[in-house]
Amino acid sequence: MIEVVAALIREGNKFMICQRPAHKARGLLWEFVGGKVEAGESDKEALVRECREELGVTLSVGDRFADVVHAYPDLTVHLTLYCATIAEGTPQKLEHNDIRWITPQEIPKYSFCPADRTILSEIPKRMK
Repeated sequence: MIEVVAALIREGNKFMICQRPAHKARGLLWEFVGGKVEAGESDKEALVRECREELGVTLSVGDRFADVVHAYPDLTVHLTLYCATIAEGTPQKLEHNDIRWITPQEIPKYSFCPADRTILSEIPKRMK
């Protein structure tokens, strides 16, 4: 099982989603920004590192929002989503195909990675 962390980055009533590059597994599906936890890193350290690498921003990571275990055909992930805000920088598409800020009501308009779908159902209930 691979430990993966992701960020629920909010600005007002919107949150950030990122579109995976076409050439990667689950290409062009939407996801929360984040990635694998490396050996010796805490979840929060990994999330800060991943967001620097993928968006060029520094995050302030808060509480755990949700977590889920999902088995893909090629791997099983334990995904933990943390509430976060951008402490420094402006998001850039350093790795992703696209970045969007959406409201909870706009979730159905996007095709998300399967591991994110369970968590997405919680957002309209809890993001007020």
